[in-house]
Amino acid sequence: MSTPIYLPAWQRPHWQRSDEEIVLQYFVYGEFGSGRAPSQDYGSPGLPKEVSLSSHRQSDLASWDGNPLHGALGKLLERDDPQACALAKAAPQVLVLHGRFPDQPDTGYLRDTFGVLAALLDVGGMAIIDPQLLSVFSAESWRRRYLVKDGAPIRNHLLILRDDEQRPGRHWIHTRGMRAFGRPDLSLRQVPDAALDRAGLLVERLAQLQALGARLEDGQQVEVDGIAEGLTARLGGSFDDPRFNNRYVEFSWPD
Repeated sequence: MSTPIYLPAWQRPHWQRSDEEIVLQYFVYGEFGSGRAPSQDYGSPGLPKEVSLSSHRQSDLASWDGNPLHGALGKLLERDDPQACALAKAAPQVLVLHGRFPDQPDTGYLRDTFGVLAALLDVGGMAIIDPQLLSVFSAESWRRRYLVKDGAPIRNHLLILRDDEQRPGRHWIHTRGMRAFGRPDLSLRQVPDAALDRAGLLVERLAQLQALGARLEDGQQVEVDGIAEGLTARLGGSFDDPRFNNRYVEFSWPD
């Protein structure tokens, strides 16, 4: 990139310490030479000590159960962006980044990791898979999403999904990506058709508050316009929960 954009580390003004872990994982596909990627061009001194980086030949991962290009995730990625998926499959090398952190009062760990990802795209990276967001990005699409002047909005770090409930006319709105901030994902059940826009904005607002450090406690009441009794938070899940790969806080829209 000719004029790199410095990635910010934003403060978390609502931060309350928790026992939750921050978890990052990315797969970078390409053909990389020797030497250090110039992450300082993006304001990053390099990977945090908590993040490991391992290099693999693509052929060596063919039988690995955790290969994101295989199985149900691989099929989902193929539908998400077939061109970026083809770039990943054609790449001879795969770099796997993985890290776990205690809860943090700012996002310096994210800036430093993303600075390295941006630099890797400058030295041979062709595609990035973020399994938490169920997404594959070409180098160009990743840069558009995250290399934004003054920093990409929090919404760009999240996936907000909507699925139909078994009950006709009701929907489930849920997120993925909150574990990058050491917070549970959000699950809002039984949303009626007429409340979809309002419910979507509520989930996005709660996700942003959590990304800025706020915590939702089990049994906590959340005020919602038009719902006299509000919504009650219920905590559940784990990193092994395939719907979130994270803990979650769940609400149910009243009848």
